[in-house]
Amino acid sequence: MPELPELEVVAEVLRRRVVGLRVGGVELFRGSAIVVRDLTHVGFAEHMTGATLAGATRRGKFLVCPLEPAAGDALFLVINPKLTGRLQLVAPAEKRHAKTHIVWSLSDGRELRYIDQKTMGQVYLTPDTAVVPDFAGMGPEALEITREAFRERIRRFRGEIKGVLTRGDFVAGIGNAYADEILWAARLYPFRKRTQLKPPEIDALYDAMRATLSDATEKVRAEMGENIHLKPRDFMAVHMKSGEPCPRCGATISLIGANQRITNFCRTCQPGGMFRGM
Repeated sequence: MPELPELEVVAEVLRRRVVGLRVGGVELFRGSAIVVRDLTHVGFAEHMTGATLAGATRRGKFLVCPLEPAAGDALFLVINPKLTGRLQLVAPAEKRHAKTHIVWSLSDGRELRYIDQKTMGQVYLTPDTAVVPDFAGMGPEALEITREAFRERIRRFRGEIKGVLTRGDFVAGIGNAYADEILWAARLYPFRKRTQLKPPEIDALYDAMRATLSDATEKVRAEMGENIHLKPRDFMAVHMKSGEPCPRCGATISLIGANQRITNFCRTCQPGGMFRGM
């Protein structure tokens, strides 16, 4: 799942390369009926054709592009890529991925494409971002919340600390992968109950969150460049590194879970609980 670092860089590239361009046409392909959510109830392709892309920002794990339509009131293109959604900015001659669902033809001759291998994401056209599911209920941005607000908000949530960290109504922008990285940096066992954390551990979690996300954004920016369909993560310390040595202590990185919903951590650096995995 693209998270704060990847989507922040994608928004930066869109601001450089796409904002200010007009949409000359929109093509919808097989599977797009699952992905496209036209909250105008007038027509996704019809409303977007002729519109100008007026901006590009990230909010949590959403991309938001205000539109200036050829006629009518302003609209928003809101993309929630979820597990496998990606954008690609290419020349029309570039071979299309088999799971391309939407193609926007741009006034500079290029195409912006939405690709989703598992067809799990959503692309909304809406006059109001507040009606997009899960958008209005997001908490403050993970890199904008103050230490004091973080301490206050975390007291409202119970359950395992990794689950709390990935809740968008707690802080926005963190998913499965970066939760693993943050907890490793904070030396916290992912399955500790939030209510068990002491004040110094909560401060360590806040510091690790800010440092991990800031550092990852810089690394993604350097590795992704203009190729917004990429998801560079080779630099990660523990996520998807099952069986490899921990870069801090050398112990074997553990795995709990399966497929994409996994938790990786170091049992030596992040002790706690009963061992249930590799």
